[in-house]
Amino acid sequence: MAQPSILQPPRLRRGAVIGLIAPASPPVPAKVEAGVRYLEGLGYRVKLGAQVGRRHGCLAGTDAERLADLNGMLRDRQVEAIFALRGGYGCQRLLPRVDYAAARRSPKIIAGYSDLTALQLALLRKAGLVTFSAPMPAVEFATGVDPFTEEDFWAALTSRASRRTLPIPTEPDPRILRPGVAEGRLVGGCLSLLASNLATPYLPTLKGTLLFLEDVHEEPHRLDRMFIQLRNAGVLRQLAGLLLGQFTDQGPHPGTPAHLPWSDLLGEVLADLRGPGLDGLPYGHVPRRWTVPLGLRARLDASRKRVTLLEPTVI
Repeated sequence: MAQPSILQPPRLRRGAVIGLIAPASPPVPAKVEAGVRYLEGLGYRVKLGAQVGRRHGCLAGTDAERLADLNGMLRDRQVEAIFALRGGYGCQRLLPRVDYAAARRSPKIIAGYSDLTALQLALLRKAGLVTFSAPMPAVEFATGVDPFTEEDFWAALTSRASRRTLPIPTEPDPRILRPGVAEGRLVGGCLSLLASNLATPYLPTLKGTLLFLEDVHEEPHRLDRMFIQLRNAGVLRQLAGLLLGQFTDQGPHPGTPAHLPWSDLLGEVLADLRGPGLDGLPYGHVPRRWTVPLGLRARLDASRKRVTLLEPTVI
């Protein structure tokens, strides 16, 4: 099955209805309330998923319950954007029964990160929909969002600018992995979710893309294993370029052998990378982060440490 043509969702307007769902782990109720207050305070109307508040082990309800909220929001024409309340675990379990036809028939903004990577990659593969790897209402917006993060988020969802260079704060300062310039579609998200979707029908083509990656709570040997998996699958040599965000809380646990420094590890596992690359970008499970439009064409100028979006994020 060929990947569908790319669809950008309509921009978010003040007063629009935003649907909030929990497709992975259960959010903290007080943080849900805080996230709702934040969005309503900006003039948006909020529709809370009927199943939000459910629990099924470590999941925010059974697969059927979480899927009902997701598909219900995709089919609801009054809902103009769908925000995941939090990540955690569980989105991969839903992929075979997501209503991709509804997502393509009525494209809308879908935002989240971490475990949402699995759903976002599947929506790009099956529906061609541009989604947003972005902060979430019951996480960042519930606890006082960083101003840099907040500004970039709303710019991505509301501005129809045809070309925009992603801002890089003074800290952290990105490191050049390989110099050069390349163009391609931005694809990626949380490394562990992307790696676990290899060889499934829910991963878009990675050939010729600008692959952006981050992760959290993964020890260096596990990160090494996932990067080696990408190398052994032939992914790295097919990329137009590579953008690495923050790989936070790596450990290792006390009593385990010392690992190679991060720069040395990357130097070994990225030997097959042929395009330009940057490491240490403001993206990941960190307070100060980009909102990245998954599926949009961009230009990476690694020599100048610059990433420029070549298309409007919304229409």
